[in-house]
Amino acid sequence: MKLDKGQKLLFIGDSVTDCERAKPEGEGLFAALGKGYVSFVDGLLQAVYPELGTRVVNKGISGNTVRDLKNRWQEDVIDQKPDWLSIMIGINDVWRQYDTPFIKDWHVYIEEYEQTLKELVLEAKPYVKEMVLMTPFYLESNEHDQMRRSMDQYGQVVKKIAEETNCLFVDTQAAFNRLLKDLYPATIAWDRVHPSTAGHMVLARAFLNAIDFDWNRA
Repeated sequence: MKLDKGQKLLFIGDSVTDCERAKPEGEGLFAALGKGYVSFVDGLLQAVYPELGTRVVNKGISGNTVRDLKNRWQEDVIDQKPDWLSIMIGINDVWRQYDTPFIKDWHVYIEEYEQTLKELVLEAKPYVKEMVLMTPFYLESNEHDQMRRSMDQYGQVVKKIAEETNCLFVDTQAAFNRLLKDLYPATIAWDRVHPSTAGHMVLARAFLNAIDFDWNRA
């Protein structure tokens, strides 16, 4: 397990991270962490590694792009002083190019995405002990689908930045692809973006694998 005792783990991203978490502060009682993978990660850490006392915070906001993260980076990341930071962003950066093709002001093209995400990672690096970069995903089994192809390209950008900045990397699309061999995409996400409970468990599992979670720990 890569986490040390008493560390603060902050997740930031879009609606997949948000998942109805409490506002403005996504931590505490009464489902404050939301209903998705962040809450699953927290629950499993408490159940299997209670002695670590990991403090989990959810700073996802529905609809966000990497531009939105940039605008709130100081308040929602730097000022929070996390020990660990996990970033999953890019779904809306791609999606707006397809569901609102004529409103180009909402589009975040890949060059801007790469530049902005790398800037944010480098800005946070001096303040955190470890960082995890998770790819955006699209739950479409046809790799030649136009939006799936675009999302894969953005995912490659995340991988590149993780390698260049020495961050842990989570390929969420690869994790979902294993399910897509047996399940129709709408079974996991009705709109191919917002996962079911099973889909969020896939995300939680992929994240925990990246930090060396021991699934057989007594």
